[in-house]
Amino acid sequence: MGVFCTIVPPHVLDHLARNGAGVLSEAARRTLEHDARERTRRRLTAALGATEQIAGKAPAPAGGEPERTLYDARHHDALPGRKVRAEGAKASKDIGVNRAYDGLGATFETYLKAFQRYSIDGRGLPLTASVHYLRGYNNAFWNGEQMVFGDGDGEIFLDFTIPLDVIGHELTHGVTQYTANLDYHGQSGALNESVSDVFGSLIKQYTLGQTAEQADWLIGAGLLAPGVSGKALRSMKEPGTAYDDPRLGKDPQPGSMDGYVRTSEDEGGVHLNSGIPNRAFYLLAAALGGNAWERAGRIWYDTLTGGALPANAQFAEFAGATAAAATARYGEGTEVEAVTTAWTTVGVTPTAGRTTDPAEPALPRQQPGQTQQA
Repeated sequence: MGVFCTIVPPHVLDHLARNGAGVLSEAARRTLEHDARERTRRRLTAALGATEQIAGKAPAPAGGEPERTLYDARHHDALPGRKVRAEGAKASKDIGVNRAYDGLGATFETYLKAFQRYSIDGRGLPLTASVHYLRGYNNAFWNGEQMVFGDGDGEIFLDFTIPLDVIGHELTHGVTQYTANLDYHGQSGALNESVSDVFGSLIKQYTLGQTAEQADWLIGAGLLAPGVSGKALRSMKEPGTAYDDPRLGKDPQPGSMDGYVRTSEDEGGVHLNSGIPNRAFYLLAAALGGNAWERAGRIWYDTLTGGALPANAQFAEFAGATAAAATARYGEGTEVEAVTTAWTTVGVTPTAGRTTDPAEPALPRQQPGQTQQA
């Protein structure tokens, strides 16, 4: 069983709970409380040794086709809910079901055709998702076994099945779970989140046939309701610019180590500091040009799946691993130089040795929503 990974960060929901009016504040508070309970429950389950034995899973028959099943949670929290669409079945009257079905398919296709990966586990894992989770639930998550989508509150957040990159992001948490299994805390947790943003964006780009130059590099575009001052949840190209709204606050993501955030919240700021490796990937993709999934994406994929990355990898280690992956695949040349330049631009020096996470030293406990700049 993997960690509980959500697309909307706690700091966004916390700000909305404190600054939204009436129903909006209540919906955000309920979502925060739900997510905190789930995160704690799964952490305790893992501590008891009940994590999934990934290596022991028997390979699925190689067919190259997805096996999707969609469920309707009917606004409850019992998963998966009522089965509403199976693989190959005709479209549902429920547009959310169809969007989720298509998003699972687009993710499967991108991993298969662009990276030769057969589903999330590389062995044909069936893809399961539930829509209409709870009422006014402002999030989507991967719980180690399946995707779950809330409907949003309708005033700040719309239906979470809308953005394809949200679906790709959450399913990529599953890919990470079955490969590097990056610890969900501090820099390794920020890398876990960033990898999901990277491949969520690449899945959207592959599906739309966009080059690195044509892509918007936004995560969650289309999720914010009309009237919200913002364009997405995150910007990989320009971290810190995705939204600036009285109810949501201003996007606090840093784009370099100069703004690295030290905090005891959100597992050590995993949704905040992910902006740093996000921007490094964007810079690499922009420098190499063309389709980002081909060279830049392949380097990141090789790094994630190569088997040499420690679960508690820090930024510098991950950067060094991407440089090594670029060298192994392309030799010394343009790609390796572009990788090194991208990382150094965001203040990370690639290294092959063990490094110390600057977020790891003991920090004073802070009140919810407070952060401390490095």
